[in-house]
Amino acid sequence: MSSGDVGDAPVTDPIRVVIADDHVLYRRGLQMVVSQDDDIDIVGEAGDGKEAVDRVVELLPDVVLMDVRMPHTSGIEACKTLKALVPSTKIIMLTMSDEESDLYEAVKAGANGYLLKDVPGEEIAAGVRAVHHGDSLISPSMASKLLAEFAQMSRRQGERPSAVGAPRLTDRELEVLRLVARGLANKEIAHQLFISENTVKNHVRNILEKLQLHSRMEAAMYAVRENLLEPGE
Repeated sequence: MSSGDVGDAPVTDPIRVVIADDHVLYRRGLQMVVSQDDDIDIVGEAGDGKEAVDRVVELLPDVVLMDVRMPHTSGIEACKTLKALVPSTKIIMLTMSDEESDLYEAVKAGANGYLLKDVPGEEIAAGVRAVHHGDSLISPSMASKLLAEFAQMSRRQGERPSAVGAPRLTDRELEVLRLVARGLANKEIAHQLFISENTVKNHVRNILEKLQLHSRMEAAMYAVRENLLEPGE
């Protein structure tokens, strides 16, 4: 390797973020914490869901940190609207609510992540980076609640879609899918299966393409619906 190789590394633009929360002091504090590193740039903020939609359509950020419960238009309603208007923007719901119903509605709305406000600031920044690079963001504890909600809904509906004719996943893809459904990140899956992180990414991409799904959270829903997880897993 020549001494010039390091200098030839591409310079990446900062991740552009909009913060949507109805508490001004929280927005200010979050902005201070998240923008400490040079790779994240807070480009705008909003105090309610309607303003969030307007700001995101105007600024086209990479990621939105969105409170769930805001006046006028909720964060979940704003998330639905933005997924239709600006599908390239990733949305992390950032909330005090650990209610299963809020979590489930956020997933249905197309959220790419769900974080509780009591997590350390550095975890929020790490979450912004993870979602920006294509990961879904959900802690294992919240993943368990999500899966429990899906399972309960399936029982209430009293039906399970037939897997007949469904795309066939390889044994390794099924292993990866089960771990995704448990809320594990690519790095954790790679460690558990003794494969590289890039290989995990390829498996996840293949799974989503075969099943015609759009996110890891939808893959988790599929795993529960098709009874691929044991109760309590």
